[in-house]
This record gives sequence, structure tokens and C-alpha cells, in this order.
Amino acid sequence: MRLTSFTDFGLRALMRLAGEPDRSFATSEIAAEFGISRNHLAKVVRDLAEAGFIATQRGAGGGFSLARPAETITLGQVVRALEGGSALVECFREDGGDCVLLPRCRLKARLAAAREAFMRELDGTTLAECAYLPRPARHPARAS
Repeated sequence: MRLTSFTDFGLRALMRLAGEPDRSFATSEIAAEFGISRNHLAKVVRDLAEAGFIATQRGAGGGFSLARPAETITLGQVVRALEGGSALVECFREDGGDCVLLPRCRLKARLAAAREAFMRELDGTTLAECAYLPRPARHPARAS
């Protein structure tokens, strides 16, 4: 299963927040750290806030932080929120898609089972388990 870059960026941002849960981050800071577009990340942050995963604050000293403990957020919740109704394959679309194999397709049930196994694994994994810890501060070399 392939996640969209939108979901990938959302997971990265949340993992970074989980690594320092008492901090507030600027969009530009996380975008620079992970080498992603600040504008794209701003859209991701908006959706994460709407889904209740992060809290945002505008103005001087603003930024975003986790809205609740990382232990209470599962990767499955995040993927469902950010992926929306994206269908794994054509026949999984709500309108049934335009699959020429139906009604004799013998693949759909197996793909559905694989999708469920994938999501079950994500549902059993918390954001805290995947926290991205900050790099240790580099100290200048001392003269001897």
C-alpha cells in the first residue's frame, strides 16, 4: 500500500512533535528539517489541526504542538484522517469504480484483507512509539 506524500508529511510532522511534546514548532522549522515545501506542510498542518491531532497558535511565539498525548494517537487514526476516502484500487471506490473484472474478480477480497491487516498494524502502533527524537546538540571542540 502506498500512502500519499500528504500523509507522509503529516506523519513526519507528528513524529517530530512527539519527540519533543512540550515544544511548539513553526511550520518553516519542520519543513526545513525534513526538506519539504513549507506551503505544502502548512496545508498538512491545517488538516491535522482540523482532525484534532495538533493545536495551533498564531502570532509571535505561535506554532503548533500536539493537542493530546502521543500515546493516545494511533498511526491508523492519522492515516484514515489524512488519506480520506482514497481507494486502494478502482473497485474500492464508493461508486464501485469502473472495474472491468467485476463481478467475477477474485482479487478484491484478498486486497481488502491485506488493507485490513495493514490498518490493523497501524491501529496497534501509537505515535509515541514512533517519536522522532531531536538530534543531540553539537558542542564545539574544546582546546586542550
